[in-house]
Amino acid sequence: MMPVKEFEEMDEKLDFSLPQKESRGPIVNKLIVVLLLVLTALGVANLIVDASSDGASPKVSASDLSAGQTKQLATRLAQRNLHAEAAKVWQDYLAWAGLTSAERAKALFQAGLALEKAGQYGEAIEYYYRSETVAALEELAPEINAHVGDCFEKLGKFSALRYELMDRTGMDKSAAAGADVVAQIDAEKITLSDLDAMIENAIENQLSPMAAFLTAEQLNEQKKKALDQFKNPQARQQFLQGHLAQEILYREALEEHLSQKPQVKQLLDEVMRSILGQQMMNEHLASKINITQTDIETYYAANKDKFIEPPKATISHILVEDEQEAADLIKRLKDGEDFAALAKEHSKDDGTKNTGGKIDADVTKDAHIPVIGDANGLNDQIFSVDAPALLEKPFKTEKGWEIVRVDTKRPQRQKSFDEVAQQVMMMLTNQKRQDIQQSYIKQMMDKYNVIIHTSVLTPSQEAQAEGGRSGPQK
Repeated sequence: MMPVKEFEEMDEKLDFSLPQKESRGPIVNKLIVVLLLVLTALGVANLIVDASSDGASPKVSASDLSAGQTKQLATRLAQRNLHAEAAKVWQDYLAWAGLTSAERAKALFQAGLALEKAGQYGEAIEYYYRSETVAALEELAPEINAHVGDCFEKLGKFSALRYELMDRTGMDKSAAAGADVVAQIDAEKITLSDLDAMIENAIENQLSPMAAFLTAEQLNEQKKKALDQFKNPQARQQFLQGHLAQEILYREALEEHLSQKPQVKQLLDEVMRSILGQQMMNEHLASKINITQTDIETYYAANKDKFIEPPKATISHILVEDEQEAADLIKRLKDGEDFAALAKEHSKDDGTKNTGGKIDADVTKDAHIPVIGDANGLNDQIFSVDAPALLEKPFKTEKGWEIVRVDTKRPQRQKSFDEVAQQVMMMLTNQKRQDIQQSYIKQMMDKYNVIIHTSVLTPSQEAQAEGGRSGPQK
């Protein structure tokens, strides 16, 4: 320990006072000012250089590659199947100044290819469009046509694909395909392409419960089948009328502030609960259901009896008003007169008389007869004769008396796997879905401690008897 005296002596030697500032001469002050001016000028010059470099110098990638090296890097990444990364590098390449329109168009096309291979089909379409907008290169035109079509198909946008193909193959380039107006609501116009997009969206909504556990190819196959139903102009018109009715009612409901009414709020809440609950189930199913091609083939092999096509026949008919006229015509047919000629002359069915009475739809054993309807014993009689054959007697229906000729017959047959693969997949999916749903609901009931008091819902026998004695007497 240091003695107190020594500590005091050391304290006297230490000087804690601040030194006095010495006055600088005028020369020193001038030098400081000059240095400050120089530093300021250098800073301004750097700012000017940085600002000018943004507009004058090409943008370089993070690795400071040249334009040619950037292009080589993009190509190499694509060769190694790193397509998303290749697309980013092609975008770096496009930022270089001095590229010709042809070079930019080719680079945009390559970026589109990379995006398509990376599964980013919407972005790929954008870059293909950009390519042909920058420069319409003859050597790229067929490639862009093919790849744009593939992207729309992979996106499942079949109506857009149809109009895209019409635009690209049509002679009149001034009018966009599908631009014709089919309906108007005030100033809003609905075009043919709008209508097809609405139909496709409606089908997607219908398929949404299945979409979670179907592959993209399987889902697109289902969409194609559903879209086939709307090739008929009557079906398209019926859909349009339904859409217009719903739209104008919705707009009127907004004007009337129906969504603010308590009963409507309650209904909307219930609908939201239902949708969210179904979506939760769909996501759970998607994680549990994985149907392979082997699963489908195995199910088909074990359930072949479910995929048997019953006997079928094709027929022609002549519809007349009374039994005697029908009997007279049958006699004339037996004597050798032409069935088609008599049908055209005497049949009351305007839909078939001009085609010789031929009914296009097949007749299936033990099923309703197309065009004719239900006639006592007619279906059995059709399948009891060998084709071709004229039935011996006419048959009474609600429309009149039918003269029927059986043109062809096909026996019962086993449908091939290829014919019913989609149907088998749907049946197998539904079966697995039911099993998983029951298990998942039970799991959730356990999680949230759900208890059902069945004794409250099912009164005892004594209570039922008591209720019976107190009830009204007959």
